[in-house]
Formats: sequence, structure tokens, C-alpha cells
Amino acid sequence: MAEAVRYLCDHCSKAVKAWSDGNPYYIDETGNKRYTYHPDQDGKSKCIGNDSPYLCLECGAEFNVDSREPISKCPVCMDSEIVDTFELEGRGCPYCKQGVFYRDPELHCIS
Repeated sequence: MAEAVRYLCDHCSKAVKAWSDGNPYYIDETGNKRYTYHPDQDGKSKCIGNDSPYLCLECGAEFNVDSREPISKCPVCMDSEIVDTFELEGRGCPYCKQGVFYRDPELHCIS
């Protein structure tokens, strides 16, 4: 099962939607990543990694972090303040630099 949430900045209202399961993938016969999501249990059984959406809390860059090749710094500004988008609750907003993200009670999905 996967859970979707949305985080909002309490100052600028920037919205970031996040899924609990990220982007699970397997490598196909040509060597390319193929993403598969719930409820595709057949595809999910082939998965060997996960590309999780991350956000840089310094510059606001959005990027994926591969579970098989994790990184600890933003690929844009090289700052170490990066966070999985599903874990944004209570974090400072990199867009306005004044607000804090909170979980939007209006959006909660289960797939």
C-alpha cells in the first residue's frame, strides 16, 4: 500500500505532494530503469531499487535519490540539508525562507 500526502508552507503556501513508496524500479533487459507502482504486484516483485524524491532545503532543488547509489548532498548547490519529500513535516521552506512545511489535512490518499 502507498500513501500520498501534501505539505504546505505556512508562509508562502508552496505545495509539495509526496508518496510514501517513492519510485520503485527494476532494470529491464536493455539495461534501462522501469518504474512500477502499487498495485502492480508482478512489477513490484522485480524491483531492485527505489528513486525517492528529495528536496534541498537550501536552494529548493528537487531531485531523486537512488537507493542503490545514495547521496548526502544536493547535486545543484552541494548543501547537505536534503530531505525525502515524504518527511517534510516541520522543515523550513527553501522557497520563501520564512515558512515551515505542515501536512495538509485536506489531502490524504491510500493506493
